[in-house]
Amino acid sequence: MADTPDREHPPADPAGPERDVTFVRRIGLFQATAINMSQMCGIGPFVTIPLMVAAFGGPQAVLGFVAGALLALADGLVWAELGASLPGAGGSYVYLRQAFQYRTGKLMPFLFVWTAMLFIPLAMATGVIGFVQYLAYLWPDMTRTQGDVTGLALIAVVVALLWRRVENIARITAVLWGVMITAVLLVIVAAFTHFNPDRAFTYPSHAFELTSNHFWIGFAAGLTIGIYDYGGYNTAAYMGAEIKDPGRTLPRAIVFSILGIMGIYLLLQIGTLGVVDWQEMLDQDSTAATSVASAVLEKTWGKGAADAVTVLILLTAFASLFTGLLGGSRVPYDAAREKVFFRPFGVLHPKHRFPVLPLVTLGVIGSVGFLIGRHTELATLIQLLTSVMVLVQALAQIAAVTVLRRRQPGLRRPYRMWLYPLPSLVALVGWLVIYGYADENSPGRHPIEWSLAWVGAGCVAFVLWAAYEKVWPFGPREISEEYLQAGAAGPGTADPDAGADPGERKPAPA
Repeated sequence: MADTPDREHPPADPAGPERDVTFVRRIGLFQATAINMSQMCGIGPFVTIPLMVAAFGGPQAVLGFVAGALLALADGLVWAELGASLPGAGGSYVYLRQAFQYRTGKLMPFLFVWTAMLFIPLAMATGVIGFVQYLAYLWPDMTRTQGDVTGLALIAVVVALLWRRVENIARITAVLWGVMITAVLLVIVAAFTHFNPDRAFTYPSHAFELTSNHFWIGFAAGLTIGIYDYGGYNTAAYMGAEIKDPGRTLPRAIVFSILGIMGIYLLLQIGTLGVVDWQEMLDQDSTAATSVASAVLEKTWGKGAADAVTVLILLTAFASLFTGLLGGSRVPYDAAREKVFFRPFGVLHPKHRFPVLPLVTLGVIGSVGFLIGRHTELATLIQLLTSVMVLVQALAQIAAVTVLRRRQPGLRRPYRMWLYPLPSLVALVGWLVIYGYADENSPGRHPIEWSLAWVGAGCVAFVLWAAYEKVWPFGPREISEEYLQAGAAGPGTADPDAGADPGERKPAPA
């Protein structure tokens, strides 16, 4: 049977003239590593240390950060191979589009953007919850309603600050990153100036009873919290079209950033446990549970120092929300520009040239997520956002590595996964453990069921979108192998300075 001819797209492009603008590869190894680490080291560890201790039931909670680092490294190698061989703007939706286009058209990249529209703002909501928790240290009489209003107002302020050109906020981001690093280092230094090894390394009985189901439930909860804290090791991969020599830079940036943040987190966790009694962290109304870093400073350098560092932590929470919403709003925008998501998400503000609908949508969903977390538990919010992310992004990308090796064996792969397929299998097991124990670690909240419902709703949305756009299953599949074609043209064209533009789309076999 003859090949099905390509469908002609309408001439109007939601991105307008910017559709033809290419990126310039200017980001080197140091900058790419710094970008990853700036996203990884946010408010997370300041609010999750007590959650980790509660999950494990003692100072053996350090295992959670180690396990999270191992999962991040294994999954990072998945990102490394995909990012090195498909160095375009967009990250996951590029990888999923390339791998699964042969059977399901644009379904998988569409579902990724759909789920990202939930897990990105939920991740930002956790930072807002952390902000309100630490603000309560400076404002001890704050009521729950006042805390809710404060969090919603913070989200509104960040959206307002982002309602402008990106160039005008680059300097603000650099300053906030400096504040973030200062806060982390001050807490670590303060902790180790008054470190008590007996407090940090005295474990309760049966702490490592591997035959106990209780241990593994706690381990799964700790692994979930750990991988949440390491989230961001893949940030540079979303900027693949702007990375110099991505085949070498991206894998190194991913590994270096994970190892660097692991060192920081372990020092922070162990130092905190050497100052604050872990049993204090189990009391939900204590300072050790709600603002543990402030408790460390108060016990070591006094109330004045604790107040000062708490202000820095508040700025850190603000920075994580600011950068998260800035980067997250570009995901549906990039997908809409590539005709993989609803067109209105690809429209820029006529004056300030930022994606309006993605910014507003993520702000609204983040506000709802914040209220859910405030009136349930922070751990519940982390379980929900992780469960949604696992289904489409994590598991699908693990499969994408193998699918692409079989579908596009000639694809240029400057980096091939070390010990393939072992890291993929380790990552697969880790993500399945997190997902499989999600309901047990959030009893009565049903994160598994909610994640399945969200993905199911995404499938319905895809059918409606595909029917409107006349793409598969209501039209021909569009096979785009631009990266394979670039590699076949020779090394000189596989990594051009101006970034990879989509190549000629060829028809799908009938």
